[in-house]
Amino acid sequence: MVTKDDLPACPVATTVQLIGSKWKLLILRNLLVRPWRFNELKRDLEGISQKVLTDSLRSMEADGIITRTVYPEVPPRVEYALSELGESMRPIIRAMEQWGISYKNAKVGL
Repeated sequence: MVTKDDLPACPVATTVQLIGSKWKLLILRNLLVRPWRFNELKRDLEGISQKVLTDSLRSMEADGIITRTVYPEVPPRVEYALSELGESMRPIIRAMEQWGISYKNAKVGL
């Protein structure tokens, strides 16, 4: 878990440190829609290894961005969802989505 003393002075660098990896951003994108189970995320995120997914989820949970809920069933069911802090990133991800759409539309025909 990152402490406040470990964070960069620049607020943009702080955001990049917390969610700047390709996989963390794509995990956030998925969790904006609904809670996901580990294997659902693994199947949906083409090319991600189990280790990278596990490490990313653990890091995001430790940073308070997502929650991990274990249901007392057999076999155990675990779901990942955005925390309140993670939900506060919704406008950031949506702005990235809109920018990507605009960029792709502008690049058509080039």
